[in-house]
Amino acid sequence: MSVEVIKTISPNTNEVVITRNGASAADLELLPKVATEAFLEFRKTTLKDRQDIVRKFLDALDKHKDDLALELTTQMGRPIAYTAKEVTTAIKRAEYLLKLSNEVLQDVEGEPEKGFKRFIRRAPVGPVLIIFAWNYPYLILVNALIPAILAGNSVILKPSPQTPTVVEQVAKLFSEAGLPNGVLQYFHCGSPSLMETIVRDPRISLICFTGSVAGGLAVQQAAADRIVSVTLELGGKDPAYIRDDVDIDWAAEEIVDGAIFNSGQSCCSIERVYVHEKVHDDFVAAVQKVLKGYKLGDPFDKSTHIGPVVSKRSKETIESHIQDALKKGAKDVTPENESFQNPPPKGNFVKPTLLTGVDHTMTVMTEETFGPVIPVMKVKGDDEAVKLMNDSEFGLTASIWTKDVDRGYELCEQVDAGTVFVNRCDYPSPDLAWTGWKNSGRGQTLGRFGFDAFVKSKSFHIKDYPK
Repeated sequence: MSVEVIKTISPNTNEVVITRNGASAADLELLPKVATEAFLEFRKTTLKDRQDIVRKFLDALDKHKDDLALELTTQMGRPIAYTAKEVTTAIKRAEYLLKLSNEVLQDVEGEPEKGFKRFIRRAPVGPVLIIFAWNYPYLILVNALIPAILAGNSVILKPSPQTPTVVEQVAKLFSEAGLPNGVLQYFHCGSPSLMETIVRDPRISLICFTGSVAGGLAVQQAAADRIVSVTLELGGKDPAYIRDDVDIDWAAEEIVDGAIFNSGQSCCSIERVYVHEKVHDDFVAAVQKVLKGYKLGDPFDKSTHIGPVVSKRSKETIESHIQDALKKGAKDVTPENESFQNPPPKGNFVKPTLLTGVDHTMTVMTEETFGPVIPVMKVKGDDEAVKLMNDSEFGLTASIWTKDVDRGYELCEQVDAGTVFVNRCDYPSPDLAWTGWKNSGRGQTLGRFGFDAFVKSKSFHIKDYPK
């Protein structure tokens, strides 16, 4: 049988930059076997032992962050000015989870009772399969990997073909930090049928998936014939509402950054902007002014703000959303910007695009665009804004922009999303739960609840021997 060759194509040049051999059926039979054997030993280690390993890993990750940043820019196209920050942010996030583990992984004492010792142990679940996306691979990975290791589980990683070296680097650095053999494994795969095989494997105790809704549904369906936990972090169509009392220039800067950073390729990017009719025109003018200061171009140029999108297919999807909106009456009011008009010739470059006159008949307001597009819709007030914000199959994040913070809080209470912001956006906080509502996912990472998927409760009733 021929070996599957997985190719990583540069978003910047559309040339192949990395090839990897895909896993075989025999490989996928062996991985859970090794993971199970390793788990039986690793679960006997102390929390302190595991914490020490994680600390050494994070120290090594920090020392290599510049090399890792270069790999990210090469593979997924984010400008080099920003890729190292992903690694440092991932380290800070992991350090918080490390600190939190002292509390959340301890035994929970039962009510005092004479002659009894009773408590709940937070036991590891077993081998964990983590399937994760390319757009923020280190940040996404630490959300699941660090709690999994700290809880005493073994882990199998499956990366996106777009960023294959992430798992290789992580596995190498964890091994050097002292993680026992077999506790952390990885494989590359582009075959849906082989992926279905490992998802169905009864030796896998937990599946954590980050990616598209379609991918999440496929994983859920493949796992449906047995009792296994599946956590899903999927897409978003995140709304922002600009009230009429806000500082327009400040809000415009924040919204542009929240919408087009990483070329808009984030599940929590702002993809819908609702603006009070009293300030609509001023807000659009302010956004135009901000966009004039952005540079679209070569991601290896440190002055570049916006690089290419990940693939030709992604570029086509984004452009189809824009064209659908224009055909239905929207207007492209993107300002003149030389870099927007003259991007590098080979890559998948999409100019940041500002649209007005949009509505919910347009795909740009209903389907995940995952690109540098800012669609702005005029609203009459709070009630209409909230109704439109909730008119979506997604519910990851939402933001309210206002001087009246108390009113912003009241509106957040009415919005259907796992994370709601007032005067902020696009920021998963490590001390709060990161969770999607509706088709944005199931389960949660980060914060004290971010450990829950990786442990199972085991109740102990210890009675004194009768004398």
